[in-house]
Amino acid sequence: MPCRMPACASSARRRRKMANGADRRLFWGTAGAVVVADVVTKLLAESLLARHLPVQVLGDYVQLRLVYNQCAAFGLCLGAYSRWIFFGLAIAALFVLRSMVRSARPRDRFRIVSLALVCAGAVGNVVDRLRSAQGVVDFVDVGIGSARWPTFNVADSAITVGAIALAVSLWLEGRAQERAKEARAAEP
Repeated sequence: MPCRMPACASSARRRRKMANGADRRLFWGTAGAVVVADVVTKLLAESLLARHLPVQVLGDYVQLRLVYNQCAAFGLCLGAYSRWIFFGLAIAALFVLRSMVRSARPRDRFRIVSLALVCAGAVGNVVDRLRSAQGVVDFVDVGIGSARWPTFNVADSAITVGAIALAVSLWLEGRAQERAKEARAAEP
């Protein structure tokens, strides 16, 4: 039977508030670290790499190659206004992600980190779109011979890993809700 005394309610609020504080620190710490890593690596790529000339890191498999991407992922372009269209889409996505962060269950660290990664990646690429008309700085080039993955950066990696983790998190939550619903239905 749940405790209904004021001290218990106060204690529960305090625990929830502490969890939310820890969750906020986890979110902002993760997002901040990714944004800093993204900005620093892009600045290093611009200052140390010659445009389009590869520097082999792991033979032909992993190279560093400076390119400016005015489009979106996988070269998706929307004409002369691509920069501003993708800027607007990223801002809209950040508002959606903000509501997802606020609705995340307390102490759901997996969900919080996945959202932080996606948000940080979006912010990193928005910073580039605002900073330069040349486009987003991409510099990691992986592949074998002429079969290459599109060149990417830390922000792109964060978005990809975060989106996959978020999909897994949502799937796990859906499974847990289904099991709870089945358990309630099985009760006499």
